Amino acid sequence: MKCPFCGYQEDKVVDSRSSSEGASVRRRRECIKCGRRFTTYEYIEDMQLMVIKKDGRREAFDRKKIQAGVARACEKRPVSIEKIDDLVTNTERFILKKFDREVPSTFIGELIMTKLAQLDDVAYVRFASVYRQFRDVNQFMSELKNILDKGASFERLIKPKAKIKPNKKKKKK
Repeated sequence: MKCPFCGYQEDKVVDSRSSSEGASVRRRRECIKCGRRFTTYEYIEDMQLMVIKKDGRREAFDRKKIQAGVARACEKRPVSIEKIDDLVTNTERFILKKFDREVPSTFIGELIMTKLAQLDDVAYVRFASVYRQFRDVNQFMSELKNILDKGASFERLIKPKAKIKPNKKKKKK
């Protein structure tokens, strides 16, 4: 394995653990040359799942694209990396169980939006605004109204969870 820091080709495995219910192996490695540690994941290579794009093109399923999109939607939100990883892993697992060779990109997008709506309302709206390519404010407001109709409060969408209390000066006696 090539060290991502110095490019040296040799390393040693420091720790190895099964993750994702045995579907992958997580390895902590240490570079022989620079001594820095890094993590690698090994997955079973199945027949490549293809994603059918809206315009009919086909491309290989890429977990990293889902992870990047979800991470971007959750940016500056109180959503942990672990929750993002769980969402991506559960989405990938569901898709791989349901589809053998090809999956429509629309199915992936709708599935992610469903999971994000359960995780964080703001992240959902951010993802939906990119995925659904809102053309104007009316489409965006319509989506917000749908969220509000499903039980989310408007205050949760626009106000942070932690309230900042103003400093009260003590009166001098």
